[in-house]
Amino acid sequence: MKFATMKNDLKDGGLLLVSRDLSKAFSLDAIAPTMQHLLDHWQSLMPVMQPIYEALNNGELEASFDFYSEQMMAPLPRTYQWCDGSAFLNHGELVQKAFSLPPQEDFDTIPLMYQGASDCFLGANDPIELPDERHGIDFEGEFAVVVEEVPMGCSVEQALSHIRLIMLVNDVSLRGFIQREIKGGFGFLQAKPSSSFSPVAVTPDELGDQWCDGRVCLPLSVTWNGQWFGNANGDEMNFTFGELIAHAALTRKLTTGTIIGSGTVSNKETARGSSCIAEKRALEMITTGQAQTDFMKFGDRIRMEAFNGSAESIFGAIDQIVIQGGTNLAD
Repeated sequence: MKFATMKNDLKDGGLLLVSRDLSKAFSLDAIAPTMQHLLDHWQSLMPVMQPIYEALNNGELEASFDFYSEQMMAPLPRTYQWCDGSAFLNHGELVQKAFSLPPQEDFDTIPLMYQGASDCFLGANDPIELPDERHGIDFEGEFAVVVEEVPMGCSVEQALSHIRLIMLVNDVSLRGFIQREIKGGFGFLQAKPSSSFSPVAVTPDELGDQWCDGRVCLPLSVTWNGQWFGNANGDEMNFTFGELIAHAALTRKLTTGTIIGSGTVSNKETARGSSCIAEKRALEMITTGQAQTDFMKFGDRIRMEAFNGSAESIFGAIDQIVIQGGTNLAD
């Protein structure tokens, strides 16, 4: 099934059921008013949803209406926890090589993960509002899962059974702050403003065979200012979502609604491009000795989308413009 959250006067929006082809929607206000409500009552509500979803896809719901991603918030506009991993080792290896950094201990056995802000996610078409383009504005294309409650010490195999939904993420990064915050040892804060999510979240069965062994085995199409930037495939994910979830739950339970991110989708085949500017800059440094691609400027547009084998958009597109907002801290 496919779900979205429509903008209204409430912070958590209104939950919609969305047709498989993303053309029609049906309000679930009388059944599950918000995405968090659906997640909290998943077992009892999903049998109710199934016949409605079938009717929606068959064009049999008179109360359905046209679906427009511009009217959507993030599927979960806010949640209890957002933990982003770094599951594609190629990405880290390129950065390490470009900057001649020493290898990190256990990098291939223990996934990196940070806990980001989860109080104010951006919708797929919301502008990315930031104070200063000199902070090194970057996009990061990722996949993410939403889980039900995960017990502390959950095994990798058990972790996969707790996944409820899958989404796309633009994990916006401000590269000008990252090295300082890494050296500080307390994790990211200023380097990670609000993340953006696809207009639609889908249940794993919607991916068919392309949801395999805890991986989203789909290319993530990224264009920047209308120009192709990358088409890296999630099938090269070194740590599966099961491993990322188990890592996050090693010493604490995860509350229903927790989001786990894959980190930047990255492939060894350079012809597939990149999912963030930092990786492209790293490749340029390795090849020519100097980074040539600048970071984003105000007015730039970033688009991310994943298509199935029939060229159908699965999650809808993240399509955003970077704008200036807040106080210019550099002045």
